[in-house]
Amino acid sequence: MSTTVTDEQIRDLAATAKPYSVALLHWGPERTMEGADAIELEHQRRMVSLRAEGVIAVLCPVASDTVAGVAIMTVPAGKAAEIMAGDPCVRAGMMRCEVHPCHGFPGDALPA
Repeated sequence: MSTTVTDEQIRDLAATAKPYSVALLHWGPERTMEGADAIELEHQRRMVSLRAEGVIAVLCPVASDTVAGVAIMTVPAGKAAEIMAGDPCVRAGMMRCEVHPCHGFPGDALPA
């Protein structure tokens, strides 16, 4: 690491932290069930809609045999878990979801 960060910078950044939730989606045993492609398309449509509505701040599909994706959500963990329980892939057993409370820093973004 070549950037020096002071204790004051750490404290200043920590003071800006906001609560979020992180949803971790893992592939489940029914990933390849009959009709999986149509169910996954509905999952994708729902996730993009939640992103457009601001419920998901960062949406990251993952290219993995075990992890399906990560979503940083702007709602409390309980609400995020409720939302994700209604996901078509979760309901079908194609994915399972873990939701954890987390903190983030306003203004953080993925590079374009």
